[in-house]
Amino acid sequence: MPDPTSPDTNEELNTAKQVKLENVGALSRDQLTPEAATEPEGHDVPGHDHAAHDHSGHHHPAGKKVVDLGGKAADEHAGHDHGDGHGHDHGPAGDNPYLWPGVSLALLLAGIALDYFGAAWFTGYVRLVWYGVAFLLVGWKVIRSAVQSIPSGNIFNEFLLMSIATLGAFAIGEYPEGVAVMLFYTVGELFQDAAVNRAKRSIKALLEIQATEVTVIRQGQTVVLDPKDVIVGDTIEVKPGEKVALDGTLAKGPASFNTSALTGESVPQTKQTGEPVLAGMVNLENLIQVAVTANYQDTKLAKILAMVQDAVGRKAKTQQFITKFAKVYTPIVVLLAVLLVAVPYFVVDDYVFRTWLYRALVFLVISCPCALVISIPLGYFGGIGAASKAGILFKGSNFLDTMRELDTVVMDKTGTLTQGVFAVQQVQPVGLEEAQLLRLVGALETKSTHPIAKAVVTHVEAAVSGVPVENVEEIAGHGLRGNVDGRDVLAGNTKLLTKFNVAYPAEVDQIQDSIVVAAVDGKYAGYLTVADAPKEDAARTVQELRADGITKIVMLSGDKDSIVQRVAKELGIDEAHGGLLPEDKARYVQEYKDAGRKLAFVGDGVNDAPVVALADVGIAMGGLGSDATIETADVVIQTDHPSKIATARRIARATHNVVWQNIWLAFIVKGIVLVLGAGGLATMWEAVFADVGVALLAILNAVRIQRMDYATPGTDGPPPAGPAVSPAKATHS
Repeated sequence: MPDPTSPDTNEELNTAKQVKLENVGALSRDQLTPEAATEPEGHDVPGHDHAAHDHSGHHHPAGKKVVDLGGKAADEHAGHDHGDGHGHDHGPAGDNPYLWPGVSLALLLAGIALDYFGAAWFTGYVRLVWYGVAFLLVGWKVIRSAVQSIPSGNIFNEFLLMSIATLGAFAIGEYPEGVAVMLFYTVGELFQDAAVNRAKRSIKALLEIQATEVTVIRQGQTVVLDPKDVIVGDTIEVKPGEKVALDGTLAKGPASFNTSALTGESVPQTKQTGEPVLAGMVNLENLIQVAVTANYQDTKLAKILAMVQDAVGRKAKTQQFITKFAKVYTPIVVLLAVLLVAVPYFVVDDYVFRTWLYRALVFLVISCPCALVISIPLGYFGGIGAASKAGILFKGSNFLDTMRELDTVVMDKTGTLTQGVFAVQQVQPVGLEEAQLLRLVGALETKSTHPIAKAVVTHVEAAVSGVPVENVEEIAGHGLRGNVDGRDVLAGNTKLLTKFNVAYPAEVDQIQDSIVVAAVDGKYAGYLTVADAPKEDAARTVQELRADGITKIVMLSGDKDSIVQRVAKELGIDEAHGGLLPEDKARYVQEYKDAGRKLAFVGDGVNDAPVVALADVGIAMGGLGSDATIETADVVIQTDHPSKIATARRIARATHNVVWQNIWLAFIVKGIVLVLGAGGLATMWEAVFADVGVALLAILNAVRIQRMDYATPGTDGPPPAGPAVSPAKATHS
């Protein structure tokens, strides 16, 4: 994480998206498991480290500081680091952090009642010990943290303020106030824990797609194990329909896999013996065996999870401002508190030290910047959590701010705005009925595994059931020849008809879409066009983005320009360019940026990675996408719905609003009570509200981000589920 006090902060943030996969997470091996993903280890809001953990075995490049969701924080934020080598918890409560605060509250309420009714025995040392026990149950860790942070030079933090104020309250006999301040502060911390852990689970649930058990072959026997217990060199068995749990090589091939979760490709991949197989691939057909080559935590999916761990490590500009502000603000208020005790001695006739000390202590409690330091990062963290629930992964809170500021969205076509799967679009029979042509061609295509052939078979469905097909010959690069229901049928590209001297109309060569031409008994019988259809929410995405203030929407694609223009017209996109190489896409994006536009690029393939990195916000579509695109993207849309771009904008705007609501709430309330406290009009109880109360309100407001409805306006919910795929366009060969 960039150091917010560094003059190179902006440069670090601007280059943060280039961080390599191997450097993005400060994780222990256990934290890469779904089990660890749900185990809270204390809250870990960026800049609010409450736990020190062993980082042994994890190398982080010089100057790189990261924060992960498992409780580690290697970044120190101004005035709010909890020291090195020590933790901060909320008392010796073990697995129940609410136990000792509950006991402390009971003692506090009982003590107040005894004071109120004037119990004769509740005086002197008895009263001091009673409240002292209540105080230590919740305060000893805070005092310890304040002391342990001194050697590191991090003196002016909220632990010092809380310790001075509460111990000072005890020194002047205000025991209940001292206990109450520390108790409510601890309760605020627990509220924060709960809020952060909730967001943490939301984020991690997004990527908990790893298999939970695997069948291992050992000594000729099969045994079902947790994938974490499988070692490199083991052989695992994967049944048809099962997800491969670990990276490895295919022990015996061939085998067919659905790789859409990893590569975004809709076309099944056929692997041969010895070829690599990755965790997350789905075995489609036969029972297979895979020789494991990587441990569970080293799989591709685990590395993606590591990137999630790094998501909260990139601070938004608002967070950087608050961090810098707190570093200057804290010593100033400590100095003002000292002056509040000392100066009246020289200017007030009836100066009473105890009175002015009490006012200074109240001033210190009020001035604690917890509401800002805690709630601001938590607001962004809540935004990341809300986005995760919607199937959107923000890799840093700074990208929430940038997403809100966009005025231009540039999108790829295939797999982003279109489904990336082929479907029959048009049937043009010649000399036959349409149904008859489809029956003959469809029956022959059942003998092919080509994506276009499968599209034809899907289109005809039951019409080809039971149709006899014999003597099928596959002619590489041309198509199929066979006997269908007693008739000689050709189905493929125009080269196939030319090869067998079948004349066809010249205009067929001008058709832009992928085409299946057919001949029956040596005569041209017509054609079928197969194309990639737009996603169901693609047109709505364009409308929503325009309504949301996006003034320029562009489609850039490597597909034929005629197809690109047709899709653009269908979706209502004003500007579109086809036939582009990756460097051409980058050139267009750079031109838009040079014109002063704030833009996002949305893509899915590896060829989109350079443009994704170049954009102000790079958005990867389609599950886990391609390696390079996911690595460089700032936002990942897991559900493959382009309408999620507009959803991400709504979440970013809501997060921004809540964060600034918290800032103004803290400043206004604290400002009022600071003035009242300095004038002796506010007691320690008002100080408690100004500090802990405002922090609690801000935390609850931040949690509200995750409860908001970000569904597409005018619909009953999210877009309909579609195939999470994004292949390059294939041709029938």
